[in-house]
Amino acid sequence: MKAKDVVISLMDEAGIALNGSQPWDIQVHDERAYKRWLSETELGLGESYMDGWWDVEALDEFFNKLLRAHLDQKVKRSLKTALFILSTQLFNQQTKSKSKRVGREHYDLGNDLFRQMLDKRMIYSSAYWKKAKNLDEAQEAKLDMICKKLELKQGMKVLDIGCGWGGFAKFAAEKYGVEVLGVSISKEQIELGKNICKGLPVELRFQDYRDVQGKFDAVLSIGFIEHVGYKNYGTYMKVVDRCLKDDGISLVHTIGNNVSLTYVNAWTDKYIFPHGMVPSIAQLARAAEGLFIIEDVHNFGPDYDKTLMAWHANFEKAWPQLKDNYGERFYRMWRYFLLSSAGGFRSRFNQLWQIILTKPGRKLPEYRY
Repeated sequence: MKAKDVVISLMDEAGIALNGSQPWDIQVHDERAYKRWLSETELGLGESYMDGWWDVEALDEFFNKLLRAHLDQKVKRSLKTALFILSTQLFNQQTKSKSKRVGREHYDLGNDLFRQMLDKRMIYSSAYWKKAKNLDEAQEAKLDMICKKLELKQGMKVLDIGCGWGGFAKFAAEKYGVEVLGVSISKEQIELGKNICKGLPVELRFQDYRDVQGKFDAVLSIGFIEHVGYKNYGTYMKVVDRCLKDDGISLVHTIGNNVSLTYVNAWTDKYIFPHGMVPSIAQLARAAEGLFIIEDVHNFGPDYDKTLMAWHANFEKAWPQLKDNYGERFYRMWRYFLLSSAGGFRSRFNQLWQIILTKPGRKLPEYRY
């Protein structure tokens, strides 16, 4: 069977037509795309979009339909992809030296891009939309919910692992009167974050989480454990255990996988989050075993869909001011990243969890969402 016929058959299973009239239908500009999709799977699909070989008006809904139909499981992986997966199983891709790559290649892309795309506090993780009317309100609701889950009170010392531009640190210091130490592997984030948090009891460091010392009333990570890697989940939990006071609370805010894997798809690894990996509940639970009680798991994955669509709208609006610095290929890459991710959450392929951890013997945390 020809590659085109195979693709038509697969797309039909998902309710997607080739060169159809619906917003999620795929418009093919280069016939070589069919063979490339089948031979290179996720990497070929993403790169051929970046190359302009195909388009979809509603990429988010295209991926929602593709993932709901489990098409990602119905195409045989190439040898190249199989070797990539094997490498993630054999080698620790998130050692102290390797982990800095995502800081250089993603988070250091340009503060101008992230300022335009994100909310006013520059929070680069899912917002909480339950009562919010816009992105700014939704991100503040998320930050406030985290502070309440951690039971923050004036004078407490807080460790923020993967602190970004200091958005949480600034909010917690201003609203709850706590002292915050934030660490990140992005030099650009730390440089801007120091200005954002100027005058507050906040210290931001360019530092690997494994090197942090001291005792804290609360330890959290927001959108960071996706860069830790399954070989290091145990190490992460031991760092939190070392740094958290016996009566303290820890929170992990993370994208979640429905199954336990050792890799992220090859396109995302190459272009967006090198050496990234989305954990499963089982992987995190095994890492926490013997150290922590898992007090609560709060899933609000559909909120990430809405957050990503808001980021995409901001990105499209700002593109005329950004395009001279980034170029057309970057535009297609970033659009693909944001909208395919939105489709991943809409289809429930990905989850968004906030997990509360305490040490054995501590009283039950008070907060209930």
